[in-house]
Amino acid sequence: MKVALVLDDSLDRPDGVQQYVLTLGAYLTGQGHDVHYLCSGTTRTDIPNIHSLARNAGVTFNKNTLRIPLPTSRRRIRAFLAEHRFDVVHIQSPHSPLFAARVMKEAARLGIAVVGTFHILPSGALSSLGSRILRILLWRNLRLFDRMCAVSPPAAEFARRVFGLECRVIPAMVDVSGIARAARAGAKASKGRTVAKGRTVVAFLGRLVKRKGSLELVEALSRVPASVRERMDVRIAGRGPLADEVRHRVDAAGLGDIVAMPGFVSEEDKPRFLGEADIAVFPATGGESFGIVLIEAMAAGAGVVIGGDNPGYSSVLGGHPDVTFDPKDAEAFAALLTRLVGEQGLRSTLHALQHKRVRRYDVDAVGAAVEALYRGDPPSPPPDSDAADRRAT
Repeated sequence: MKVALVLDDSLDRPDGVQQYVLTLGAYLTGQGHDVHYLCSGTTRTDIPNIHSLARNAGVTFNKNTLRIPLPTSRRRIRAFLAEHRFDVVHIQSPHSPLFAARVMKEAARLGIAVVGTFHILPSGALSSLGSRILRILLWRNLRLFDRMCAVSPPAAEFARRVFGLECRVIPAMVDVSGIARAARAGAKASKGRTVAKGRTVVAFLGRLVKRKGSLELVEALSRVPASVRERMDVRIAGRGPLADEVRHRVDAAGLGDIVAMPGFVSEEDKPRFLGEADIAVFPATGGESFGIVLIEAMAAGAGVVIGGDNPGYSSVLGGHPDVTFDPKDAEAFAALLTRLVGEQGLRSTLHALQHKRVRRYDVDAVGAAVEALYRGDPPSPPPDSDAADRRAT
């Protein structure tokens, strides 16, 4: 098949939707499909068949900074699609009326199959209102989807309730085996120099913005008993507008001797960083439709991965009570960290469950489900149930 993966944003940043598009594109290419990337302005030249068909501008939506396309020439899109004659146009949604919606309209006019992946879950009332306004703007265009999937059950429910879209749940994907190999190679190259001997490594990786919960992590750490804190090696990695405030709160709480802030971690170094964690912690407070970084941490071999009890992260972690928590309840958050630091046996049990669970998100399994969506095949049987995972403990 000849497939166009359509993204309103740029491909220059390693955010979740971009990772989804690039991981899926690499899988499809490996299966022999002819894959093209249609996006707004991008500077990347390391990936073949990238077509920047629109200029873009920066905005903030759902507490994320992203690039949205400026109005795009319908004539240019029409000529491009007529030249390439794709079998499938795959839209990342919600999408802009100014670019992806126009691609959809011209694709439908040419008889090209239009499929979509719904990616978001709103983080608050303002984001929800914005989504409802977008539904009004797109109501005709939404009828052009031939088939639709969403990255999680909560995202599928939101797509149905607000956009009127019926979605098959096909999760986001990662290259589980590739990340595991990269983590092992990184650990070998570092020769263990970055691993604290005799301490439990607690690692956070994400943008230093309010929604990702770095401040909540610092507050919880301040409430962990001193006898437990002295056994912890905490790493808060990432960059963002809260970096200075996080440092200030770390110092004010007297945590400077256990907390390091290494800054930005590259995609190449991410598997090693996550794989060194005994506890990989992602205390996002909301607005998460899925949680690719949780899957990456599991794939990298982190001892145990825990996350905020928002619907997207809970769908990834199975809602297990020992790995999900309310980030805003500092006492409960601190109690969970204290328990996991003190109970290595519990961490081992949870690690075994997550090592099994991560396979359902591997690119080979999920990529095959997306191919089936392209063909219009019925959905495959669901993977092992979350209930079965919980019974194992």
